[in-house]
Amino acid sequence: MGLNCGIIGIANCGKTTLFNCMSEVKAETTSFAFSSNKSNIGIIKVPDPRLYELEQYQETEKIVPATIEIVDIPGMAKGSSKGEGVGNSFLSDIRNADALIHVLRCYDNEEMPHIDGSVDPVRDMQTIDLELQVKDLESVQKKIIRMEKIAKSGDKDAKHAIEILKIYENHLENMGNARTAPVKESDQKYIDDIFLLTAKPVMYVCNVAEESITDGNKYTKAVEEELINTNEKALVIAAEIESEIAELSIDERADFLKDYGLSEPSVDKIIRKAYDMLNLQSFFTVGPKEIKAWTIKKGMTAPEAAGTIHSDLQRGFIRAEVMSYEDFVKYGSEKAVKEAGKFRLEGKNYIVNEGDILHIRFNV
Repeated sequence: MGLNCGIIGIANCGKTTLFNCMSEVKAETTSFAFSSNKSNIGIIKVPDPRLYELEQYQETEKIVPATIEIVDIPGMAKGSSKGEGVGNSFLSDIRNADALIHVLRCYDNEEMPHIDGSVDPVRDMQTIDLELQVKDLESVQKKIIRMEKIAKSGDKDAKHAIEILKIYENHLENMGNARTAPVKESDQKYIDDIFLLTAKPVMYVCNVAEESITDGNKYTKAVEEELINTNEKALVIAAEIESEIAELSIDERADFLKDYGLSEPSVDKIIRKAYDMLNLQSFFTVGPKEIKAWTIKKGMTAPEAAGTIHSDLQRGFIRAEVMSYEDFVKYGSEKAVKEAGKFRLEGKNYIVNEGDILHIRFNV
């Protein structure tokens, strides 16, 4: 789908450790702030237990999960937008991301001093927000100047654009993020071409020490309090422990998780949340060669979904044979699904649902 999530945060918050847990590409980690001079890019598999459940009813040669791209962006600091720390050279990587995972340091470690002298995740959150807001304000003000020139010719749409951009300008000047500006969804089109950094959906991840995995700590509670009046939530993860889990075999992993009171690796929850945050969902193809999860945007039609398999399937689309994952597992086979009257033939206007099992009929 070409969509990706960027991992951001203050220097030495555990971003790269989290990236290594998620991605098969392993990046170097260090206790020195600003030691990285480039972003790390990796492809991550979206954990989906349904694929292995499907295998119980259809033997197959291989299982192929959905994937998304993840970008580990070097740590920022107060003044990054003005050249401090790594400076703003990596803002383009943030600008190109479709959603953000903001890692917050929520642990004490004397061997890894915080760049601001003390651990305070709420302050760190506000620091990063401010740096991004400064750049967004610059982008909005530049576009206002462009629109004012166009509006002089009597262009009504340009005049309305200025009104909307002024709302964003005021909101950013008052330390608000663009995604929370009081603007109707239909008017958000006026910022589409300037790719505002704070307009992107964000997930906060509290990185804690081992002893705080289950119940969190004073730092995670402070983050929860900060987010209480927003639509945003924070997930808790111990990145160092997750990195150990990632190195274990499937059989060893279960006992390790049980020792820490976890039902699954916390990183799996983060990946699934990122997938949803990117407005993505999966449909399945099931057969003896492979069982595969295909990635589509929510709201895609059957021909568009077929196009993710191969362009010929979209071009020559006739119909889609559809079963839901739940029905296939409930009845145990395609034949049984048909006998239960749950097998459907859908045309070009069908909107694919999460977990649909599709077989595309086409002719080119």
